Amino acid sequence: MLSTLLGICTPSAEQQLFTDWDNPAGCELWVKRDDLIHPIISGNKWRKLAANLAYAAEQNCRHLVSFGGGHSNHLHALGYVARQLGWRFTALVRGDYRHQLTPTLQDLTDWGCNIQYVTKQEYQQRTQQTYLQRLQQQLPDALIIPEGGSNQLALDGCQQIVSELQRHYDYLLLPVASGGTMAGLLSARPACQVIGVAMLKGRDYLESLVTDLLSEPQSGWHIEHKYHHGGYAKQSEQLLEFLAEPGITPSLPLEPVYSGKLFYAVRDMLANGAFRSGSRILLLHTGGVRNRTD
Repeated sequence: MLSTLLGICTPSAEQQLFTDWDNPAGCELWVKRDDLIHPIISGNKWRKLAANLAYAAEQNCRHLVSFGGGHSNHLHALGYVARQLGWRFTALVRGDYRHQLTPTLQDLTDWGCNIQYVTKQEYQQRTQQTYLQRLQQQLPDALIIPEGGSNQLALDGCQQIVSELQRHYDYLLLPVASGGTMAGLLSARPACQVIGVAMLKGRDYLESLVTDLLSEPQSGWHIEHKYHHGGYAKQSEQLLEFLAEPGITPSLPLEPVYSGKLFYAVRDMLANGAFRSGSRILLLHTGGVRNRTD
C-alpha cells in the first residue's frame, strides 16, 4: 500500500485538552492529531491526496501536476510523495521565485521536481476547463490535481476522519481554505455539528467551494468568518499573542496560517457562549507545521 511505503500513521490520536480559557459552559475539549500522520504529508494534505494517489497508481500514472503558491504545503507534500515513490511532479507556481526560492521551492528543487512559474493571469485560469484540457494535452501522461488537493477523490480520504472517531462529539471544528476537508467530513454524515473557521476572506465563496464538492445538500454546518485575521497567511497582533502563550495542555505545535487561527477561534467562541452547556468539542488539527525530511 502507498500509505505503508510513505510511512503514514493512521488512525490519528484523539487527545483531551485542558486549558486556562474562559469556559462558562463547561465544555470538554478534544483534538484529533492529524498533524502526527507524517512529518511532511501531515493532516489534511494526506487525507486529500490518499485517494488521488491510489487512483494514479491504479491508472499506472506516474506523473503528478498541481498548483500552488511559493509556500504551498500542498505542493510540498506532493513533491515529497513523488520523490519517495520515484514519480515525476510538475508544480505550477503562482509568481516568479527563481531568484529568491522559498524553503518550499528549495525542497522541490532538491527533490528534482519540475517547477513552472506562471503569471497571475495564467494562474487564475487553473479551474477553467479549457485551460485544464490544454494542459492535459501538453502533459498527456499526468494526473492533474487541483490547488489544495480538493476534488471528488479527496472526499474519500477525508471521510476516514469521521470513521476513525472513538467517541461521540457534539461539535467538530476545522480550518477551511479550499473546502475539500469540510466537504469530505460532511459527506460522511457525522453525528455532530460541523463548524469551519475561515482561513481567508471569503464569505459565500468558501461556502460555495464546499457545496460544489457535495453530491447532495447537507445540513448541520456553517463557516465562521470572524477569525481570518486579515486574510490567508495574514496575522494580527492578537493572534501572535495567543500563539506565544496558548494555554493548552498538552502543548501542541500551532502555526499562524491554519491551526493557530482555529484554536484562537475556539477560545473566543467558548468565552462568548457559542456552544451548548457541557458539550464535547473536537478540534481537527490539519497539520501545517512544516518539518524537513532529508
